Amino acid sequence: MPKVSSVVVPYAAYLRVYEPLGAFPEPERGHWARYARRSDRPSYQDELRRSLAGLLPVPPIAVPVHESGDAFVLEVDGVVCVCPWRTRLRGWQALEELAGELPPPVLDAVLPPVVRRQAAQDYERWLARNPDARPWIRTATWQVPLNWFVLVSDEERRYDKGTADVPPVLRYRTPMVQARRRVARALRTLRDSVEEGPLIDGLVDVGRWLEEFHPRSLVELDYGGLVHVLPAGELEGDHSAADVAAGIEALRRGDGVAAGEAYGRLVERWRAVRDRRSAN
Repeated sequence: MPKVSSVVVPYAAYLRVYEPLGAFPEPERGHWARYARRSDRPSYQDELRRSLAGLLPVPPIAVPVHESGDAFVLEVDGVVCVCPWRTRLRGWQALEELAGELPPPVLDAVLPPVVRRQAAQDYERWLARNPDARPWIRTATWQVPLNWFVLVSDEERRYDKGTADVPPVLRYRTPMVQARRRVARALRTLRDSVEEGPLIDGLVDVGRWLEEFHPRSLVELDYGGLVHVLPAGELEGDHSAADVAAGIEALRRGDGVAAGEAYGRLVERWRAVRDRRSAN
């Protein structure tokens, strides 16, 4: 298999949930407890590189044959929390969404119809055995969905400029109970102020997803590979969570002008990202 360790994949942002070890049944809990003690745990770039490796064979491997035994690990107030990769499940889900992202000729060139049909059949059989399965990670390419910013606050923002050898980091982390509370408050305001639409639908969807996890979990919004395509000045000045919060608060007060200004800042910022996608 060709070596892909030097490849940097710059296009994806992530919403992750880290659950405490106690939320996992045995024997999975024991597996993650041992895994958390490892000193050689892989990074998010390692996860992406492994996904790319599956596209190199002919025909390509659309979805891993076996589920990943890897995870991201954090220690929160002395409690070990784990975010399983669940690469196989996420691969199936991404494949379902891909048809709406690419023109048919491009899709057929990247993943031939026979490969997609086989993956869909495998997913259907797997779901019949695992009807309650859900991923711990959500992925968005070339954007951070606005409803994700509702979950976090500007005070939880962490930005590191990085170095020549270490890429920059822009992320937010918040307790699950806080994320759920913000979703509920935002939905009340939005439903009282605007018509039903993609923002409300997306927030309802992410709120239902959060309800699937332990209340002592941690939620992480990570710009991931987007840091590789955004100039340092734009990253440093990106306070999208603050703009979303300001817009929702303005709607709550009935201040349409302030809400429009906050929304305008968001549109302008993320239009620049979409323009880079078109250029590529």
